[in-house]
Amino acid sequence: MNRIYLDYNATTPLSPEVKEFYIQELERYANGSSLHEDGRLVARHIEKARQQVAGLIHAEPGEIFFTSGGSESNNTVFNTMAQLGRQRKRNVIVTTAVEHPCVLEASKRLAGQFGMEVIYLPVDEYGVVKSRDFDAAMEKQPLLVSVMTANNEIGTVQDIPELCRKAHAAGALFHTDAVQAAGKIPVDMKGWDVDYATFSAHKIYGPKGIGALFVKKGVPVEPLIRGGHQEHGVRAGTYNGPAIAGYGFAAERAAAELDQYGSHTSVLRNRLRAGLLERIPGIKINGHPEKILPNTLNVSFPGAEGEAILLHLDMLGVDASTGSACASASLDPSHVLLATGLGPELAHGSIRFSFGKYNTAEEVDYILEYFPPVIEKLRKMSTVSYRE
Repeated sequence: MNRIYLDYNATTPLSPEVKEFYIQELERYANGSSLHEDGRLVARHIEKARQQVAGLIHAEPGEIFFTSGGSESNNTVFNTMAQLGRQRKRNVIVTTAVEHPCVLEASKRLAGQFGMEVIYLPVDEYGVVKSRDFDAAMEKQPLLVSVMTANNEIGTVQDIPELCRKAHAAGALFHTDAVQAAGKIPVDMKGWDVDYATFSAHKIYGPKGIGALFVKKGVPVEPLIRGGHQEHGVRAGTYNGPAIAGYGFAAERAAAELDQYGSHTSVLRNRLRAGLLERIPGIKINGHPEKILPNTLNVSFPGAEGEAILLHLDMLGVDASTGSACASASLDPSHVLLATGLGPELAHGSIRFSFGKYNTAEEVDYILEYFPPVIEKLRKMSTVSYRE
């Protein structure tokens, strides 16, 4: 059997359709800011992509600003708060303990360099923000509330419309990192009423190095990258026309395939989950049982160590992850799993399987046949005792 890729939350391949389109767009090398016909053609393709991305997330095209990806978009929002806090005389940022590292690091910068108070909300055992703690944080009249839509490690989906409503009632702006959500579950900027949202092309079978920042009309935004007039002054730099066009094409396809994607990946995810529970005693499924991305399965294997599990999966030809790809070089246990109350031993022995539209039932059955003996072997070798 060919290698089995189950790390779609880390990145996705270019779909064949997007790849073909992207290669064609590479021939359009003119600068999208130039006034000649070739430049105007690139500009038209950029504006079409803006409409396509807006269509996926139910926004207005004028509310979409192209960036290099999710991390830049998130940092742009937090950079804006550094300036806005003085104007609005608000000094509190509220986020969660399970955010993506770029949000956590950007929050630390606001605290360290600008003296802002950052509240990291705890979550329950499923990774859901606790209402009582959220409500208490709103009493501090925060400047910004930032809660990710769907967690990249355990897949838990937050109630963004309700959290946003509460934040607005407290006079705060609301941001959500929706990188993992777009193209997997319905995302609705108009219905949710958020002020800022973050997206990335390489999670929806588009090119790497391109993403988007949604900024609701009338909401302030401060450029992170200064220079030219591109993106209405919000993001300077020569347009990456082919990547932007490819992102738009991928977004249009993701919108059209949303229901099919959800049903396909959830069937495979559930098949693997049921099979692992049946064949391997004592495992723990992480994340919310219902409010979860359709493609994500995070499993803890007591008595086995995560890196050893990954090594054996790799030898079986299976690509998976111990958590966030952005933290893969770290030997520390997942901050997300620790925040859910999982102990360090279980957190270290956790694997994330994330499915995509190219996975098959045959691949799941292959894993269920050859993977359980790996855990049995590792448990026998482990220095940590395991009892059924």
